[in-house]
Amino acid sequence: MKKKNSTPTPHDAAFRQFLAQPEIARDFMELHLPAELRAICDLSTLKLESGSFVEDDLRQYFSDVLYSLETAEGTGYVHVLIEHQSSPDVHMAFRMTRYAVAAMQRHLDAGHKKLPLVIPVLFYVGKRSPYPYSTRWLDEFDNPELAGKVYGGAYPLVDVTVIPDDEIMNHRSMAALTLLQKHIHQRDIATLTDRLATLLMADYLSSPQVIALIHYLLQAGESADSEAFVRELAQRVPQHGDALMTIAQQLEQKGIEKGRLEGIQIGEEKGRNEGKLEGKLEVARTMLQNGLDRSTVMKMTGLDAEDLEQIRH
Repeated sequence: MKKKNSTPTPHDAAFRQFLAQPEIARDFMELHLPAELRAICDLSTLKLESGSFVEDDLRQYFSDVLYSLETAEGTGYVHVLIEHQSSPDVHMAFRMTRYAVAAMQRHLDAGHKKLPLVIPVLFYVGKRSPYPYSTRWLDEFDNPELAGKVYGGAYPLVDVTVIPDDEIMNHRSMAALTLLQKHIHQRDIATLTDRLATLLMADYLSSPQVIALIHYLLQAGESADSEAFVRELAQRVPQHGDALMTIAQQLEQKGIEKGRLEGIQIGEEKGRNEGKLEGKLEVARTMLQNGLDRSTVMKMTGLDAEDLEQIRH
């Protein structure tokens, strides 16, 4: 007897030897697909796809094959999963759903624009008979009816872009973040100063939350004068004044350092340009001393008449 974790298992080898053959897979699907699904599938187009969705550590318990085929609604797939462990997996329906979603993702990754229909099929050969669990994944929930409503319909959507600002102002602790995220891409976030100050005055947020909010605004938004914007908020929202002033001072220091760095860069650039000019003037002086006319010197050095005047002084 082989060890439990040997690979491949006898079940896996036999399963693949048969189901990996399109003509045998076609017979399998004609026999076992529900009539409604079989009616929309063109089994003559079956094509074995590469790979497996079963996790490596579960290969001793499960095997699978994936076939693509044309359906009445476009390209689809049939994913056949064989369970050959002695005790059936109570969460098999959920496992089949995960593998089906993985097949859909692979389809999208290949460049397709629409989700494909993936038909999961369980081939059960366990010791317990008949198969004891539902293959409807929603039945794994405590309340399948409620789960069906959640996962069978449209998911809740919070479309911040269409919520009026006046309504957002009533969103309590979520108001400031929602307002900023709605307007973060506008040209100057400082236009929200009045509303933001009002919300921060309402004291729904702690100082660390306010700091995080302002840092988000400064990193993702745009403002003509970020330091002035934060200083005004500090004056209008005294309960968070210290935290806001600290941010304003940091912005001021960054501005000073940026100005200093830009000044150094400008000075270096100016020095390089002046050095280049001095070099050209020295060449021009030599040319003139050797008898070349001014017109020829200007053409060869790129200097103008005003530059050449410096040589006379």
